[in-house]
Amino acid sequence: MADDTLFSEVLDPANRADPYPIYARLRENPVSPQRDGSIVVSTHAAIRSLIFDPRLSSEDLPPSHRPRTGNLLKDWLLNPIKDRIATAHRPLIFRDPPDHDILRSVVMREFTVARVQALKQRVVRDVDTLIDACRGRDEVCLVEDLSYPLPVAVICDMLGVPEADEPQFQIWATQLATALEPDARHDQASRHRTVAAFDAISGYMRALIREKRRHPASDMLSALAAPGPRGQAVMGDFDLISTAILLLVAGHETTVNLITNGMLTLLRHPLELDRLRADPERAPRVIEELLRYEPPVHFRTRKALGAIEIAGHTIRKGAPVILLFAAANRDPVRFVDPDRFDPDREDIQHFGFGGGLHYCMGAPLARIEAEIALVALCRRLVAPRLMVDPPPYRPGASLRGPERLGIGINGIAAHPT
Repeated sequence: MADDTLFSEVLDPANRADPYPIYARLRENPVSPQRDGSIVVSTHAAIRSLIFDPRLSSEDLPPSHRPRTGNLLKDWLLNPIKDRIATAHRPLIFRDPPDHDILRSVVMREFTVARVQALKQRVVRDVDTLIDACRGRDEVCLVEDLSYPLPVAVICDMLGVPEADEPQFQIWATQLATALEPDARHDQASRHRTVAAFDAISGYMRALIREKRRHPASDMLSALAAPGPRGQAVMGDFDLISTAILLLVAGHETTVNLITNGMLTLLRHPLELDRLRADPERAPRVIEELLRYEPPVHFRTRKALGAIEIAGHTIRKGAPVILLFAAANRDPVRFVDPDRFDPDREDIQHFGFGGGLHYCMGAPLARIEAEIALVALCRRLVAPRLMVDPPPYRPGASLRGPERLGIGINGIAAHPT
């Protein structure tokens, strides 16, 4: 394959199970122009130099555009207004300073260590309940049985979403996550499905926010919807809705992949699985190496606001830029023996949660969920083994993880004391 078409191979579902050889080819040219006009940045040093560069914009989504309905009122008045609002009030991961910084600071005032730590016992309880539900079976599907339901339940609890509504969020979130996929952004049918999902979840969140204002509770959405010290809303309603949607989608989609990729990696490295089972205190080291070795997010896209000179190349103004975090995580210039899974590795400065201004807000919660889930799985699944390797993968190349992960077991062990 030609060097200027390598990234199209990354997007090809046929390469989803193992994109790392393609990443190695891309790293041969740290800044790699592609035939479609995009620029792929793939080495640790090059990405590190760009993630704080104000000339690289996160506002790279195409403008919102709802499909024609045949209804003149909707097509010429209502939907254009909705499109303008949706474009102006995108989730903060698609916003630049100062808007991004203002919105993020409001969220981080409520996304406190205390709030995250308060969920820890909920995570322990949910993990054990989900594992207990697998008793009497000789095979589990990790995604269906634990990796998906756990993060959805936790983030809904934190935000104050009623438990009965949790299944609907899985459907919406799966579609909205395609906004991170370059090919889906430019596919009209996919964009229309995303708009429909966004409208549906927006309507839900609008009603829920009204309810939180009438009957505030201790959850995060009540806090974000409450008036500030001067009696005014700390965040406008349109931004509050898009922020709540972002927290729900990002709050579980990445964690699904982190847990699933983590267990897949441990099953492929049984000695490390045994070490974690025997010594749960290793969990933080295991998680950090997993974030480097098999990260939940493989790349993010940006747009150049001006010409940028880097690694002997000029990124022209207006060019789409792809920050290939997963390739940088295995850069041999930065990491010794990078294709080896080694939780005892020192100085793991990875891009598993992105970096710069858009570093994942929910990283502490994702780490807690993954540590608790992987330790429990290692300790309670008896003789776990992969049923299919490689497993089938989800369609997305950016949010990369197995669609299913069948694990054969000889039973479920009792809760460790």
